[in-house]
Formats: sequence, structure tokens, C-alpha cells
Amino acid sequence: MSPSDINPTLLDFDLPSQVVAKVAVLAPVAEVLDYAVPDGMGLEVGDHVMVPLAHHKVRGVVASVEAGQATHFKLKSVVAKIDDPPVPRASLEFWLWAAGWTLTLPGVFLNGCVGALKTPKAQVRQAYVLTCAQPAKLTKARERAMEQAVHPLSLTELSQAAGVSPSVIKGLETEGVLARVEVAAEVFGVPDPQFKSPALNPSQAAADELLRQKQAVGGFCPVLLDGVTGSGKTEVYLESVARTLSHDPKAQVLILLPEIALTQAVMARLKARFGADPVPWHSALTPSQRRKIWEGVASGEVRLVVGARSALFLPYRALDLIVVDEEHDGSYKQEEGVRYQARDLAVVRAHRDKFMIILASATPSLESLSNAQKGRYEWIRLTERHGTAQLPDIHLIDMKAHPPGKTEIGDPLWLSAPLVAEIEHTLARKEQVLLFLNRRGYAPLVLCRACGERMTAPNTDSWLVEHRASGRLVCHLTGFSMKKPDRCPHCGALDSLAAIGPGVERILEEVRARFPAVRAEIFSSDTTPDAASSEALIKRVQDHDTDILVATQAAAKGHNFLNLTLVGIVDADLGLKGGDLRAAERTFQLLAQATGRAGRAHKAGKALLQTYSPEHPVMQALKAQDREAFYAYEQMTRELAKFPPFGRLAAVIMSSKDQAELNRFSRELALTIPNTDGVEVYGPADAPLSLVRGQWRKRFLVRADRNRDLQGFMAAWLKTVKKPNIIRMVTDIDPYSFL
Repeated sequence: MSPSDINPTLLDFDLPSQVVAKVAVLAPVAEVLDYAVPDGMGLEVGDHVMVPLAHHKVRGVVASVEAGQATHFKLKSVVAKIDDPPVPRASLEFWLWAAGWTLTLPGVFLNGCVGALKTPKAQVRQAYVLTCAQPAKLTKARERAMEQAVHPLSLTELSQAAGVSPSVIKGLETEGVLARVEVAAEVFGVPDPQFKSPALNPSQAAADELLRQKQAVGGFCPVLLDGVTGSGKTEVYLESVARTLSHDPKAQVLILLPEIALTQAVMARLKARFGADPVPWHSALTPSQRRKIWEGVASGEVRLVVGARSALFLPYRALDLIVVDEEHDGSYKQEEGVRYQARDLAVVRAHRDKFMIILASATPSLESLSNAQKGRYEWIRLTERHGTAQLPDIHLIDMKAHPPGKTEIGDPLWLSAPLVAEIEHTLARKEQVLLFLNRRGYAPLVLCRACGERMTAPNTDSWLVEHRASGRLVCHLTGFSMKKPDRCPHCGALDSLAAIGPGVERILEEVRARFPAVRAEIFSSDTTPDAASSEALIKRVQDHDTDILVATQAAAKGHNFLNLTLVGIVDADLGLKGGDLRAAERTFQLLAQATGRAGRAHKAGKALLQTYSPEHPVMQALKAQDREAFYAYEQMTRELAKFPPFGRLAAVIMSSKDQAELNRFSRELALTIPNTDGVEVYGPADAPLSLVRGQWRKRFLVRADRNRDLQGFMAAWLKTVKKPNIIRMVTDIDPYSFL
């Protein structure tokens, strides 16, 4: 028989069977890859493996395992199975879906989801505990450390709890006052749903009954819990958390919060309700803590998680309820690396696994409100504050009629006479004041009076912000920092650099000059960079050790200061100056939340808004406390432009050190835009911040009708042109920032 007589299909029956694993490798490849599973290696979906890729061995996660017939093309084999807790199937499938939705390579997306496993396992941990020895010298810092070291704490935990540097603890260890011991890895607390049920008022009880009925039905149920500030939304959704934990001893619950500053307050309320600390997840955790929590979530040992947006991508084994508190907050949008909207992806997670999600807010996002109005979400409203508390009276101060004036030496002032007078009356009643300005530092711009030079970060268009407390100029975009120079770097003029505009440090300076006897301090990410410092400041306010709090958005939501009766908005127009599609919505939400800090107990509250545009729809809506009028106006404006939630957006941001090549590539990409009905592409245009860290930047903005496959359009378009290596290109589905 000659070779030509052989039927090639007969050869396939002689090929042996083999097991093939599809692996999402943690590398920038476009799809999951097939690998042969060696005999005797039992693999399941979610297992961690090492596989060959080119000339390297890389880590990956098994996406599927299939028995099949071998082919003439020889597959590379899985090298080893890694002894780490497997990723539960539902979580892995959600991660891979989210990668596709955000147009992110699956391995890149999963690399962030399993990043906690890069830290080696730790069976025991080092901790410090107090001995009977006495220090040679007792300072206040040492005294605080000794007070906190009654129970074993790690170096980081003890430093944070005592508010001291690690060197203080090391010194006490050297003197034998603290001993280093090994303790077993922490055991997570078990929440008790019946520990301490609250007494709900009639409005809360009615809302809770509606939630109970929806939970009894089961399945996917998105709920907008829409309640005015101080109405007790937290108590209501915690009852749903309790029911979920009671119904199934394996069920897990996730409560998402927009900021670390809120985590401490909510953690305390959860411990009071359930008798055990929930498990936190945020950027301030140590690598070892992150690994332990990741493993606990994957095993099901952790049942209640409170965290920032990335907590959505923990490996939940039996997730059965998600709560998104302050669901309108822009912090749920991830703007660096993989770009996603955690609130929207949380709704998808609940839909995929058929459970309830509660979106709570006093000022809902236009997207969530539109879904509630159309019946896609259940809409539960709380229209009154808890107990005897009433919403604050809101008044506008026209800054054209009441200019603040200047100091005796000619420096500008920022607090108008009506606001100063109201502060005086409030302090006379022994009540507290919040002065709100969403701008960190002393001044947002440093200008040379001699030549007009504006101080910017190196190779960046971003202005340097003066931080007078530290004597430095800081770029809040890139993190660049420098000591404030004595001379202008451009013209060399001595002492010519002037601070333009106010930040919270400048307002604090004015407060102390006007009210020298009061206790005033700043609440911002600069003064409370971690959870411990935030908790300490909040306690000082609650204990009335602070009279005036000058704050950024860190204090605008979620906090309950019972003796705070006056809120002064220093620059109500600030958020309207950005000029993106959500500027009015964000300003209304932020100012409504900030003014809502006033009068949350039995004392009446008042809010004064300093504005140069009292006629603006946002200001008029706030004054009248007519939320519906503002949202109706904003919805009409968006619908006419077919912008979200009545259309969809995507952005393409390109950057390169080579400006000419960037311009050439962006023009080439523009020529390949597909002609598709219902999709419009704007650009290329220079980004508003066209130079960042030495990289020139250009943008495309894509608008699509809601019935169009935006991701499909973007993927098809961006494949048409080969991108040079010197150009970085980022795709942002549903962009929130337009800088």
C-alpha cells in the first residue's frame, strides 16, 4: 500500500485521548490558552498552575478542563499545580466576563484579582506584647504604645493603633519593655445576625418589610434604597444583611464603600449589630493581611466583607448579597490600570448569580435613578430623617453682593460676612461647624508676581498645589513634590511666588485668625492618610474636642456628628468649573451630601452656600431642596445629547513621549473608524492635560446608542491599525474623567 492509499482520517482513530486545560495565564495574551494535563495531575476549574509560555514559566488559573482526543499538533503540558486555594467557579467566570466587558486582556485582569497570593503563606506572625519592664524614659509616644500593647499586635498594627513610628516600638523592644512573640494567624469573627437588632421607626420598618418580601422571592433583585441624609438607610440594609446570613450558614455578604474614611464608621456599626468585626478590604492592608483575607473569602470562612471597589473581585465562594453604599459616588470608578465602574459590575455579579443587590444613596446617580423610574430596579424611598431630626435650612450667599474683603496687609479673605456671623452664633451655642471646600492644600495655584509664570510639575501641565503646612509644592496628579523655592525658577525674582486661590489649609488659617480661641482642624486625605488617623479625628469631633472642622469630601458623606449644626460651603461653584457631562450632577450630589451633615440630631441645622452663580439650576435646586426638579432638568439635557444613561460612552487615550509619532498614529487610527449607524467618534483631540509625566496625550471619545454593541465596535476598530511600541493606548468603557 502506497502512502497515497492511506485515508488520513483513519489516523485520527489511532491518536490517544488527552485531557486539555484552558488556562488564563497571568500575562498580556489575548485569550485563554490550551495546555495538555499530564497523567496523574488532577486539575479542576479555578486551580492555580505553572505553564510554559514562550521561553518562560508563568502562573495561570484553570478556566476549564476537557477530555478530548489528541491532535497532530502537540500541546505544551502544564508544568505544576500550585498549592493555593482555588478560585471558585462563579468568581472566575465573573472575572473573565469583566475582562471582556472592560476590553482588558484576561491575564492582565486576573493578575489583579489574584495579586494577594504573591505574598508567601504565613502560618504564624510576629507581634509585640507588653512585659513587666519599665522604660528608662517615658515619653507620651512610648506611653501610647505601651497602652496599646496589652494584646499582641504586629509592628504595623501597633504603630497605627498608638499613632507612633515603628522606631518607638523598636526602642521599647530594645529596652525589654515590649517582647516580640509569635502568634497564630488571625481567626475571623463570625457575625451573629441576632446579636442586637435595632428598633426601626415606621418608615424604616416599611422599607425593611419590602426588602424582606423581595428576599423571600429570591433571584436577581436590584434595589435602589433612596433615602434623604440621616434617614437611617444603614439600619435598613443591615437587616437584609442579617437575613442573608441567617438564611444560609454559608452565605457571604459584601458591603462596598467609596472611601477608607467611611470604613471605620461602618465597621463600628456592623460590630455593634453583629457582635463581631466584619472583614475590611482596602488599600491600607498589609500584603500578609490581604493574603489571609483572600484565602478566607475563597474558603468561605469570611462571611461579611466591608471594602472599597476592589473588594468586588475577591474570590467569593457563596456570595448572596451586595450592598453598594453611597452608590452615586465617583470613587467607584477605577481610573488607573484596569478601568471599571464597580457599581455597575456589582449589578452584573448579582444578575449572573441571581441574588439581591442594594444600591443606597441620598443622591442617586442618574443611571440608577433612571433604572428605578423605568421599573428595572425596585425603588424604596425614605423621605424623612430618623427620629426628631429635620433636614437643614439651606441659604445661598451671593458673593457678588457679599465679597469677603481683605486682611489689613492686603491678603484676600474667603469667608463672607454672613457666614462669619453664623459661625459666631453657632459657636456661642456650643455647637460645631463644618466648613467644606473640596480642595486640598493651601492654594491650588502658585504664580510669579514678576513674570506671571505658573508653577507646574516637571513634564506635566498640572499646576503645583502649595501645602504650607509642609512647605512644599505638590502635584496631586503625578505625586511630584518639591520644597517651595525662594526665587521664581523662570525669572529668578526673589520672594515673588504668590498663592492664588484657597485650599483647606488657607481656610483653616483664616478661621484661626478670626476665631483664635476655637479648636479647629482639617479633615482631608492629607491629614488622615490611613484608617487609624481617620478614626482618631472622627472621635475627636464626636467627643466635641473640635469646634470647627475644615474638610474636603472626606467628611461629606456617611458621618454622623450629632452636635454639628452649621455647614458652610466655601466655594459652591467649584465643581461646576470642570466642564464634563457629569459636572452638575456631581456638584449637586456632593453639596447635598455635605449640607446633610448639619442637624442630624435634635438640634436644628443650617447650611450656607457661598456662590457667584446663585441663579444656576444646581444652586436653586439645593436652596429649594427640590431634588426632583434638578434630576428632571439634568435628564432632559442628557437625553437630548444621547449621553448616559440615554446612550453609552467609551474613550481611547493615547500617550507617547514622541509627539510627532503620536499625532501620526492618531490620524491613522481616525482614518479607520468604522462607519456604523448609532455610533459617533469624536477626535482625535489633545487631552485637557496634554502633557503628563513627559507623555503627550490625545483622546478619542465614542458615543453609541444603547442598543449598539459598543465593546464589539471598539474591539473591531482598534484592531485595524498596528500600534507602535512607543505609544501607550488605554480603552475606557463608560469614562468618568475627561482629563
